[in-house]
Parts: sequence; C-alpha cells; structure tokens
Amino acid sequence: MFACLFQSQMLLNQLREITGIQDLQVLQSALNVCLVQQHLSMYDEYSILSVKLNNYACLCILVSFTFSDGMKRKRCEGSGESCSPADWIRQEDCPVGIRNVGNTCWFSAVIQSLFHLPVFRRLVLNYCLSERVLEKCKSHSEKRNIAFMQELRCLFALMVGSNRRFVDPSAAVELLRDAFRTSEAQQDVSEFTHKLLDWLEDAFQLAANGNNPEDKQNNPMVQLFYGTFVAERLHEGKIVSNIEQFGQYPLQVNGFNNLDECLEGAMVEGEIESLHSDQTMSSGQERWFSKLPPVLTFELSRFEFNQSLGRPEKIHKKLEFPQVIYMDRYLHKNVDQTHGRRGDVKRLKDQLTVLQQKLEGQTEPDDAGSSDGSGCPQTATQKTPIHKPFTQCRAPMEVPLQPAPHSVTEEELYFVRSCLQRWRAEVENTVNELKASIDKVSQALEGMYSDNSLCQVSYRLHAVLVHEGQASAGHYWAYIYDHANKRWLKYNDVMVTESTWEELVRDSYGGMTNASAYCLMYISDKLPYLIAEDTDDETGQALKGMDSLPSILRRYVREDNRWFQQELREWEEQFCQAQCEEVHTEKPIPEEPQNPEQEPNPEPAQEQTNEVSGEPPTDSTPAFHEEYSRLYELSQEETTPQQDPRLQHVLVYLFQNQAPNRVIERTLLEQFGDRNLSFDDRAVSIMREARSKIRLIKPEDMDMDEYLQWHDDYSMFKTVFAYLLTGLEQYQNGKIREALNYLAHAHQDNSVLLRKGERKGVDQSLIALYRRKCLKELNDNAATLFKSPDANDVAEAVTIMNECIIPCMHLMVRDSVSQEDLDVIELIRSCWCSYLGQDMDDSLQEKLSEFLPRVLDCSAELVVLKEPPKVRKSPHDLCSRLTAVMESIHSTSVITVK
Repeated sequence: MFACLFQSQMLLNQLREITGIQDLQVLQSALNVCLVQQHLSMYDEYSILSVKLNNYACLCILVSFTFSDGMKRKRCEGSGESCSPADWIRQEDCPVGIRNVGNTCWFSAVIQSLFHLPVFRRLVLNYCLSERVLEKCKSHSEKRNIAFMQELRCLFALMVGSNRRFVDPSAAVELLRDAFRTSEAQQDVSEFTHKLLDWLEDAFQLAANGNNPEDKQNNPMVQLFYGTFVAERLHEGKIVSNIEQFGQYPLQVNGFNNLDECLEGAMVEGEIESLHSDQTMSSGQERWFSKLPPVLTFELSRFEFNQSLGRPEKIHKKLEFPQVIYMDRYLHKNVDQTHGRRGDVKRLKDQLTVLQQKLEGQTEPDDAGSSDGSGCPQTATQKTPIHKPFTQCRAPMEVPLQPAPHSVTEEELYFVRSCLQRWRAEVENTVNELKASIDKVSQALEGMYSDNSLCQVSYRLHAVLVHEGQASAGHYWAYIYDHANKRWLKYNDVMVTESTWEELVRDSYGGMTNASAYCLMYISDKLPYLIAEDTDDETGQALKGMDSLPSILRRYVREDNRWFQQELREWEEQFCQAQCEEVHTEKPIPEEPQNPEQEPNPEPAQEQTNEVSGEPPTDSTPAFHEEYSRLYELSQEETTPQQDPRLQHVLVYLFQNQAPNRVIERTLLEQFGDRNLSFDDRAVSIMREARSKIRLIKPEDMDMDEYLQWHDDYSMFKTVFAYLLTGLEQYQNGKIREALNYLAHAHQDNSVLLRKGERKGVDQSLIALYRRKCLKELNDNAATLFKSPDANDVAEAVTIMNECIIPCMHLMVRDSVSQEDLDVIELIRSCWCSYLGQDMDDSLQEKLSEFLPRVLDCSAELVVLKEPPKVRKSPHDLCSRLTAVMESIHSTSVITVK
C-alpha cells in the first residue's frame, strides 16, 4: 500500500505539471477512477528518478475521469491501454502496436508502414557494420545514425517476437527529437519524417560503401525508395532535358479529383499553371518517369499557407485513389503513345461537352415539346420556367395575360394532341441518342489508358497514412495491407484492428470529415520479393516470429518477454495483496494480548542528518557505490559560465544542496530500479536488487512529501534553465518579444527557488541583465511604431505594451527590484510621458490614455504573463545549449551562473 501511495503522489504532481490542472481533488478523483491501472503502471514504464510520466497514461486517466459521470463509459473501454496487464498480452498472429510517447502518432504510422514491408524489415533486422567501418565513423552524425539504427533494430525485433500487445519507441524517438530543439513534434511532422528517412539512408550508406557518401548505387534505401524522372522543355526550338532523382513524390491536391489527375498535373507543368494562375503562357515543361522505384511513395500536399489569414490551412477536398495503379502512361519510354492518347482525350472531352450542352438544351426546363400536365404545349426553343406549386399553364401574376382563343373544338384538340405526341416521341429519341453518345464517349475516356499496352507496370497500394484534424494539430494513423492474409489493418498507436476498404475510403478520401490521406505507399506488383517472408536457407520453409530474428536480437526479445512475465506476476501479487488489505480494513481482526517475553524489539530508526559524504550506504552493491561516488565527485566540480554540473544529474543537485541522506539514497535506488536501463543480465540483476531495497523502505522511514518536494525543485530548476537559455537564444536571433517572455518566466520561477536556498536556483543577475536589455529594445520598438502613420503599426505598438512590457514591469516592481531595474522602468515611463506634450490625433491620444495609467501605476492590477511554449529539459540538451550560449555572449558579459 505504501508503494501505491508513493506512486499516486508522484502521479498527482506530474499530472498537475502536464495538464495544467491545479485542483488536486480533481486529479485525485481521476487517479481513483484508474486505481487498478495505477497498480500496473507502478511496475511498468514509470521511473521516479527521471520524473517521467507517459503521456498516454495521463490521457487514459483523464479520459476515464471525464467519462466516469454522465456518459457511463466503462473503464478502459476503447482506450489503447487496458486496466489489467493480462489484457496487454499479444494475441496470436496479431501485429504489435506502438505506444504514443507524446505527439508521436506520426512516428507510429510511418514505422508501421515500413515494418510491414518484409523486404525493409529484413534490411533493418540484419543491419550490421564491420569493425573497420565502425573505426572510421568519427563524426557526431555518423555515430547518431548508427545509434538510431540499433534502436530501430531493437524496436523491430520486439514488434516481431514480443509477447506484449504494444511496444515503447521512446529510445528511437528521443534520438530524433534531439536533432530538433523543440518538443512540438506535431508541428514538424513532415520535417521529422524526412529526417527519419535521411538517417536511414545515411546509416545504410555506411553499411553499403563504408564511408563513401558519393556512390549510392548499392544503398538499399536508394534501391528501394528512389527513382528518376526526365524533365523536358522546349528552348529555342530544341528539346532540353535533364534527369533528376526523387524519393517521396509530391502531388498537389487542389484542382484534382483523383490520383491520375494529380499525376497528369504533375507531369505537365503548363497545365498546372493554367489551373492556378491567370497566366496564358507556360513553360510547357513535361516530366516523365525514367525509372520507378520498387516502393513508390506519393506525398499529397494537403496543407497550404493562407496569405490573408497568415497561417497554414488543411485542404479537406475529396481525392480518390485506387488499390492498383498503372504507371505506363507516365513513363518516358511511352512518350509518343501517351501524347497521342492525350490528344484523343482532349478531343473526346470537347465532344462530350458539346453533347452535354445539346442534352441540356433538349431537357430545359422540362422535356422539350412536352406538356406540363395541364395540356399546354411547350416547344423545344421555348424555355418558360415552371413556377411551382402552380400547375396551371399561366405566367406569373405580375405579367399581363397573353391573348387566348375564345373556343377550341374537339377536332382542333385532337390535332394538337397528335402533334404533341409525335413531337414528344421525337424529342425522347433525340435525348436517348444523346445519352447513348455521352455514355459511349465517357467509356472511351475511361478506357483510354486501359488497354494492355498501357497496363504493364502495375503498383498495388501497400499503406495509407491518414491525418485527422487541422493544419496546426491532429492525429495520425495508418492503414496497411496484410499481404499474407489479404486484408486491411488499421494501426492507431497501440490499437491494431482489422479493417475494410470501405472504412479506409471513408477515412482517407477526404471531403466529408477532417480526416484524409496525406501519404500513399504503393509497391510494384512485378517484384514478389518485396512482400516475401523469410525462408530457411536449407529447408526453404518460411520463417516466422522469433525464428526470423538474428541470434542476438532473439536473445534480446526473449529477455524482454521474461521480464514481461515477471511484471504480470508482480501485478497479480500486488493486486491480490491490495484486495486482501481492503478486506482486512473492512473487517479488522481483534488484537490478541501480546506476551512481553515474545514481543519483538525493533531496531530504532537510524537518525537522519543533512551531512552528505562521498560514501554510499554500507550495504550497497559495487554498482551503487560506483555511481554514488561518480556523482558525488561531479558535484564537487567548479561551476563555470559554460557548464553547471547540476544539469547533468539530479543527484548532483541534491549533493550541492545538502539534501538528506534518505532522499539521496532513495533517488539512487530509483535510478537503478528503472527497467528502461536494463540491457543485459547484470543490469537486470541490479535493477531487481534496487527494487527489493525500495520495497523495504517503510512509511515511517521516509517523508514522501519531503522527497517529492526535492524532485519538484529540481524539475523547476531545469525549467528555469530551459527558459533562460531559450530566452538568450531568442534574444541573439532578434526575437525580442519571445525572449522577454521566457526571461520573465525564468526570473519569476527562479525567485521561488532562491528563497529556499542559494544553490537551488540560478544567479538572478544574468536573467535580470537580459530582461532589462529586452525591455529597453522592445520599448524603443513600440515607441517607433506608435508614431507611425500606419494604423497597423500603432496597433502592434499597443499590443507590445499590453502583452509584454507592462506585465513584466509590474512583476519587477512587486519583486525586490534592483536599482538597475528601477532605472529601466523610469526610462520607459519617461518615454511615454513625453508623448503627453506632443500634438497627435485623437485616436492616438485615446490609445495612449488607455495604457499609460498602467505604465505609471503598477499596484492595482493582476499580472498575467503570456505562457511560453513547452521547452525541452533533457540534461544533455541543456548542457550543450549552455555551453553554446555562454560562449557566444562571453566576450560582452562574463557572469558566473550559479
């Protein structure tokens, strides 16, 4: 029960940080709803030391809490991760899902589409570099690419043979994220995807040709995914051509109804120009595929920048695509044949237009020459509109009535009826003939490229990557064809379900909802090796599951499966124990009189002090002793402007702040108890020992509030550093508004830390210095804009004052402000007061009178700072950024960062 209480407290704290919900009762209610799941997560992916909380677990908690009332949703219904780990077991022959570790659904979709291409899966699983090549790999990018490939191999191996229903891609994802200094993954999906493919190409290049980046003929990524096209244009009467390589081929969506139309538009540049601009002249450039890759990927451009709104928007237009596409008409070798067909298509379309116009002329407003039901005739050239709901043959009331005969004889009526019947029959025959001609021309158009001569190069749809949402945010998943079982499967993070072509069409074509395909992956029908499973070299039989893995990866997966089984056993034991404790709580057992002679004499709790030494607990293992000593020595290193040892590890922070030994010891145990660090038998043994020692800690031996507070302080310390470094980077890049916002938050949070101890935060002088620089520059900019004759510039100046400068000034006044800060504040006030004596428009006077009182009086207003975007706080990232930033400003400002 103590372990559950400990984890609940940690989860509450992390949920508050991630979700922004400050009401602990609300978060506690959410945890109570998911109590069973929390028993599990304590033994699954949770690590106290690294202070991580899986975003999906957080989502699961909040969704469960949200639906617990009103909607009566069953707990875990429809969620990716179920309550019991017994339900986390992979079903027989069911593919493995991939956990979403925070805006990584795009990664899952891309990786699943590649993994379920057997030829690519074999390449990754069998990836190997010789010792000679490894010795030559000295650059950071080469080492990073090799590390990424190793993580991808492990991930693929688990997807092949794991007993888990889904696996965790965190290690591979973190390597990708470290290449970008942002946590907003969804805003950079295209960039992340291209980076992923570039790394794979570079890694395979090392395996193919050692360290020769020029020769890529033997690179399997190039051989699989890259083709060439010929670009031809007419220049001074001569055809000029050049050959270019392509990977993911981009296609425009706007202006087209299906994939063939997109390809036609991409092949002939002139047609695209005539569709999307008013220009009558075009370059006439044509593109023809000269070599198609085995895996043909089309990138559908479903996002465009709206110039009027100043933001990207998603194109929701419907676009159809087939399961099998024939590429013959786009090949360079078929230029003459395709040109002839395109001429025929144009002629048939013109003919079709004429026929449709004739048909419309015969049928408007009703069947020409027919009666409207009242016996009044209408000729083919007479297009009198029908005015419903009236059925009489008369004009609208505002039009004067036309002259009419006074009497009609039976003989005359008979003659008119005869004429009308004949006319009607003639018109109907004409309409039928037109419809038949239209059908004939339409069939000719549809079959223009369907004869055998242009149906030789077929590609079959392998995967469809779908985006649901808007340009700024959304969710990604993939439909992938199961070639072995002839079915479509939907891969939605941890959920893998059987699907249908009809469901794929509904989600992928677009036009009806905000979900649509953004990437199509086709594979050649003529190359069976692409989807062929591994076979045994001796017997020729297909290898499945673990048998298809190299021996080293087979051992890795078996170890993970053994650990998973242990997790299941531990969860069952803990769950049964929790149920027993609940029963004992409801029905307490009467206390029996104790025999004083047999009463145990517990050892008194060891008195805890705040004195920290370089020696770990006496009963620690060599691994604990080594890590404890290493970090203690690191904490004794001198802090310089370019480096701060506290950023490298939480224990360094604890050592330097004289944290209690009990806090340091538990933190060390939590580090070794993290199963993500267990890569071999020795590490697993150490992890188990650490976990056993943690379980021996009794509630009376550890003040959990104190423990959590130390880790909260360290998390805030890293946040302050991240805000500070981001602010300095933004300042150097000329983004003064963004820099001021980060620095203001850094100063505010750092003040809270410094009140607890000098070594708990950062020296405020560096933050204050650049906060003043930003304030002065931003105020000068606002003053210049305010005097501009352009109304937009004036509005921008007012916005800068209201959203940036005034809130920051108010915070400075409320804090223990320095004389330098006061001087800047007075400078700003003097600047705007000087406008009072100047002649200006009434509108400017009104705007000035609105914000000037707030500039002068900072006491009567609630200060609300604009929340900065989330920042990355990984120790490696912060350390490298600190060095780079401080070196860049060292010549002008030498300040020791404490």
